[in-house]
Amino acid sequence: MIDLKHRVTRFVSATERRVWLTALVAAVIAYGLFELTGEVLEGETRAFDESVLLALRDPTDPALPIGPAWLTKMMVDITALGGVTVLTLIVTLVVVYLALRRKFRTALFVTASILGGWALSSALKLGIARPRPEVVQHLVEVSDMSFPSGHAMLSAITYLTLGAMLSRLEETRTLRYFFPLVAVVLTLIIGLSRIYLGVHYPTDVLGGWAAGTVWACGSWFVARWMLGR
Repeated sequence: MIDLKHRVTRFVSATERRVWLTALVAAVIAYGLFELTGEVLEGETRAFDESVLLALRDPTDPALPIGPAWLTKMMVDITALGGVTVLTLIVTLVVVYLALRRKFRTALFVTASILGGWALSSALKLGIARPRPEVVQHLVEVSDMSFPSGHAMLSAITYLTLGAMLSRLEETRTLRYFFPLVAVVLTLIIGLSRIYLGVHYPTDVLGGWAAGTVWACGSWFVARWMLGR
């Protein structure tokens, strides 16, 4: 009986540490996002942004990216993983999977959380209205505003939220860490691809990552409250 009580106490203590750590990370990132947005609106980051974009292009011709031709093609393929079409397909498949496992509340929560994050991304873009980079040629077609990067933010919202939700369903310790790790890797490479392709400034991507991570952390908190462990 004493051993069981000790184990429960250790579990609760570990859970509380994760909750407070997540809250601290979300607060720090939110503050950083606020400061970054202010710097972007004041034009303080322009020199840094343009220098990074130019460093990724041929010095003799800014229209040509550095590296072999296959690298550009790979970046185009990677960036598609953060597009609305691919993300919608992935979310739909995961929601169907959750429904088949009779996790209906989790499926509904995932859908509402991700759609809410996508709406926030559109609102931020329209509200800040930062034009796309013009210092280098775009290697893929774009049409909306620049800050925050929609691909970076939507991939962070979608993949981090799905990673957190799927890890909750696994009892195996390795698999519980596998899904969040995959989510983080996908989010990072998608954001970096947008910079390489010249369609976003580095600060656009940083802003997208920050906003998406804060939203995903908030979703995690709400999930703990609504869905339990």
